[in-house]
Amino acid sequence: MPFTSVNPATAQLIASHASWTAGQLDQALERAATAQKAWGALDFGQRAELLSQVATLLREQTGSLAQLSTQEMGRPLSEARGEIERCALVCDYYAVHAEPFLEEERIPSDAGKSYVRYDPLGLVLGVMPWNFPFWQVFRFAAAALMGGNGVLLKHAPNVQLCAQAIERVFREAGVPAGVFTQLPIEVDLVERVIAHPAVQAIAVTGSERTGRTVAALAGSHLKKIVLELGGSDPFVVLADADLDLVVPRAIQARFTNAGQACIAAKRFIVVPEIAEAFVQGLRARIAALKVGDPANDHTQIGPLARADLREQLHRQVQATLAAGAVPLLGCEPIAGNGWYYAPSLIDHAPEGCEARQEELFGPVAVVIRARDENDAVRIANETRFGLGASVWGRDYEHAEQVALRVEAGCSFVNGVVKSDPRLPFGGVKASGLGRELSFHGIREFCQAHTVWVRDGWAPGTERRRGDRRRGDRRSS
Repeated sequence: MPFTSVNPATAQLIASHASWTAGQLDQALERAATAQKAWGALDFGQRAELLSQVATLLREQTGSLAQLSTQEMGRPLSEARGEIERCALVCDYYAVHAEPFLEEERIPSDAGKSYVRYDPLGLVLGVMPWNFPFWQVFRFAAAALMGGNGVLLKHAPNVQLCAQAIERVFREAGVPAGVFTQLPIEVDLVERVIAHPAVQAIAVTGSERTGRTVAALAGSHLKKIVLELGGSDPFVVLADADLDLVVPRAIQARFTNAGQACIAAKRFIVVPEIAEAFVQGLRARIAALKVGDPANDHTQIGPLARADLREQLHRQVQATLAAGAVPLLGCEPIAGNGWYYAPSLIDHAPEGCEARQEELFGPVAVVIRARDENDAVRIANETRFGLGASVWGRDYEHAEQVALRVEAGCSFVNGVVKSDPRLPFGGVKASGLGRELSFHGIREFCQAHTVWVRDGWAPGTERRRGDRRRGDRRSS
């Protein structure tokens, strides 16, 4: 069955793409396994030089690559350009830092010499989503490649042009064929990839359902997995918050990429002292957002990526309103061509409603009014998700203490949740396992290899017996 690329702003077909057969997949896996062995044997400097060239090409081709993202999933062009720059930055980051992150660690023990080295795992399969079709790939791939691994990409079916472009950039940069391979395969062939002996790890970014499915397959084959899944990030506004700072950041946190981001702020939790002023400020700014053609530089809100995504979002909004929430803006699809949804604001979301239980993936801001600060923390933690959280208050030390009480993998004080190559990124609870980025991220894709060397004395000497008599029981 072919994959299709459809422009979400017009609902018009852009291109069709044939999917691979099992035979084509098997041939690609064998080529990738061979290529990874040679790639892993290169020194850090050689790999870094090629990854730096990838960054150079990304910057040179920003315009055309950003246009692909806009055409295939509807991201506003100005945002899409920024996404390509982030991809170049993460390549630069690991080109510089991978070697010190993975240098051998000498650890004193009862050996003459003992240390830990970080070896490549082999092939790493990335199962990636459509919402950031370039960044999500490079976020894991740059680290995996600099660790000496080969990368396999199973991208979302609706962004195949982006997947092809990523592979092309690697090839044009001089990365050997097979080191980075995109796999245009149906879901039923994913287990075949995971089962291949050269595939030793899987990185998944996507929905909770996708993560659970792939994790079960990985577990059955005893393969390592890193999961970055859904989120229902709380945006907690304390009584002393500076609304001139907070309200514009709230718009950024919720409506970037039309709200289609795992780390978007999805629940605005406010205490009584600040609630009315915050809601009125939010309402005015949402009403002013410019909806339109994502290829226009002035557009702030583009379409949702697929028709079914808009339908699901509207069902969730309707269920939330039926539970007693108050609609203040939008809350309906926009009629006409394309899959647009009106920028929306919902107030007084009650306990147990859809918007407080599930992730709303679209341009809908949901306000929850807490009784007090402790209640705000309770509400922040009531979800099964735990990806990111932000807390806002003029007393940043107090806000930090509040943030530490929220169950999340990433906590931001007076700042919008984001992923940064310098900091580990990932969630807790149903938002995932493991970490990407920073030195934590690259070590997820390496094997910690303990090496113990007896040196300077022979077995059975008095030195060894003396050690035992002195009660040295460090070895086991």
